[in-house]
This record gives sequence, structure tokens and C-alpha cells, in this order.
Amino acid sequence: MPYKPRTLETLVLGIAEAYPVVTITGPRQSGKTTLCRAVFPQKPYVNLEPLDVREYACRDPRGFLAEYPDGAVIDEIQHAPDLSSYIQVIVDERPEPGHYIVTGSQHFGLTRTITQSLAGRTAIVHLLPLSFDELIAFDSAATDLWQVVFQGGYPAIHGRRLNARRWLGDYLATYVERDLRQVSQIGNLEAFGRFMALAASRTAQETNLSDIGGDTGVSHNTIRAWMSVLEASFLVFRLPAWHRNLRKQLVKAPKLHIMDSGLACRLLGIRSADELRHHPLRGAIFESWVAAEIFKHRIHRGQPDGMFHFRSARGPEIDLVIQNGLSIIACEVKSGATLDESFLRPLRRFEALLSETAAAHRPTKRLVFGGDRGQIRAGTECIGWRDLHLSTWLQSGTHDSPFLA
Repeated sequence: MPYKPRTLETLVLGIAEAYPVVTITGPRQSGKTTLCRAVFPQKPYVNLEPLDVREYACRDPRGFLAEYPDGAVIDEIQHAPDLSSYIQVIVDERPEPGHYIVTGSQHFGLTRTITQSLAGRTAIVHLLPLSFDELIAFDSAATDLWQVVFQGGYPAIHGRRLNARRWLGDYLATYVERDLRQVSQIGNLEAFGRFMALAASRTAQETNLSDIGGDTGVSHNTIRAWMSVLEASFLVFRLPAWHRNLRKQLVKAPKLHIMDSGLACRLLGIRSADELRHHPLRGAIFESWVAAEIFKHRIHRGQPDGMFHFRSARGPEIDLVIQNGLSIIACEVKSGATLDESFLRPLRRFEALLSETAAAHRPTKRLVFGGDRGQIRAGTECIGWRDLHLSTWLQSGTHDSPFLA
């Protein structure tokens, strides 16, 4: 399968010119290995997934690293957690930029290992599934909105033209039965499966862990731990509530989003794009697709923070509030293909609410909808779903700033 460039490449190459170690993490099958081998073809590649290689790296880390005196791409480094301590010694003696490129899928295990041993020597970046602008580079890319949302963004589906529903079912089985049992104490897999399905049914909604726990049949604390596992694995993300000294009473629960829309469909038992088109949760799934696209747009360019949602107790609800320094983007999301005046009312009410605060800046108002043709209406940028990636969702005039370990 020919390599398709990823947006994260620019950030990775910039880090490799400044730090002796580059750390790339993200969910399984998001394309980390493919990216590393394409961007650093001159470096030897070693994968710690095979048991014999893993045993060698754990048993004799000095001997293992001595085989790569000029550095290497080391895949799934969390399988040899002590290896990073020996890498630290090497890069302290030879602090050459881009000496080692390391990857890992289990973010919580990897981050713990890296922050303990390589603080100040590496930057951590995240590769998520394909964004829409990356997906359209594939010859097999869908052109229908609901087919795009139904398939999701995992590269294997598009690069190998696989059946999305079948592949995602296998992915879930592997993830639950293998990865999670390795890194967390999840004894009741049946209950955890119910939890994941319930989380999908609440995508684009404010998170109430007690309700999910009651429906799952486990305690609130267990649900909190399980949600942390999904977040650390990049399968879900939560947007905190936004506020800036507003005098109104605000609802402060975070909003949950499933990272990959195809995975959400699989968890909900949606069997086709046509079924999704008429599904009662299609609006919520579309909102999560838009939120994830903007999240990818930012995180693949080194600006992961700054995304929120907003709802006052008796006022407007805004699906996405993006704060870039002092500037604010207020974004509503509607799955309908036809613009309606009612879509714009929450944005106008939010603008009026902001005007009540002395320090308020006029927000940029945007609407992302399920139609093809955008327009400017009443001071609001109405963006068709195909053109979502053409708008910038970043802070202008700033440099990319990746996480530093």
C-alpha cells in the first residue's frame, strides 16, 4: 500500500531537529509505524511486539541498543519499560537531534515510562486516525457524508479497502481482550463491553458517570477508571465546559465524544451508511465527527488544548467553543443539509451573552452543517462538511508547541 502523507509529519520533523528523542503515541492502527518508517527511512526499524525481540530488549538493554549505535525507530517501546533509562544515558552522552524515534499505543504506560526517564530530552506527539483531508488522498475514499462518517478514519480500512464494520468489530475484540487486560484490571469484560456501548450512545452529550454506572451495573468509581482508560487510549475525548467570568449560572459537566465515528457506529450496532442516515443518533454522531476533525486538526499541528463546549442553565448551548489566546470561535454543528435560520440563533445568543462582560472579545461565529455549499449568513460562516478542513481552527501567529516530556 503506497504511503499517504500525514499532517503530523511537519511537527515530527521539527521535533527531530530539536530533540534527541521523538515520542509518537496514539491508538493502535492509527498509522504510527507507517509514518515513522516513511519519514525516517534511513534509520533501522525494530518492533518490540515479537516476544523474542522484547525479551532481548528487557534482558540485555545495553546489548540491544548497542546494535543501533546511530539510533533507530523503536516501535511499541512500552513493552520494555526500562529501555528508556538506557536511552537517557546514550542521548546525554550524544545529544544528537533525532537520535531515537520511539512509538507506543498504550498511552498511559508509555507516558509514565517516558516522563520518568526522558524528561527534557523528548517531545510527545499524538497520531490519531485519518482526518478527512488525509482520507481524501485515498483512491477508495467515499464521497457521501454518511459513508465517510460510517467508515471512520482508521487507515487500514481505506488503504486496504476493507469492510469497515467487520474490521472495526475485530479491532474492538482485540482491544478489549488483549490491550486492556494487559494494562488495567478489567475483570468483567461483559460489563466493560456494555460500558463502551453506553458511552457510544452518549456521544456528544454531557457526561454523567453515575448514570452510565447505573446502566452498566458497576460503581461510579469503576466507570471513572474505565473512562480514563478509554481517554488514555484515544478512543474517546471529553470537552470541558467553557466559562470566562460570566455572571450566568453555567452547567460544568464535560461533553463526551467518541474519537472515531466508525467505531461509534460499530458500538451502536449500525450496519450501513444508509442506516446511519436515518438513525435517531445521526445528529450526535455527526457532531462528534466534526469535533474529532477539529481535534485532529489541532493536535496534529501541536495545539491540543483550547476546545470546550458551553451551556448555561437557562441560556444558549454551543457545541464547540475554541479559545485561541484571547480570540474565541463559537461553532454550532447541524447534520441537516439545508440551512435553517434556527441553526444560527444559539450563536447570536452566545455573542450577546459575551457582550455583557467588559473584557469580552467578539467571537467568530461558525456553523458546520451536512450540506455541500457554504455561505456567509448574518455574520456567521456556514461551512459545508466537505470544507471543514479548509478553515483554520488554530491560534494565528503562533508556533506549534508540542507536549514536552
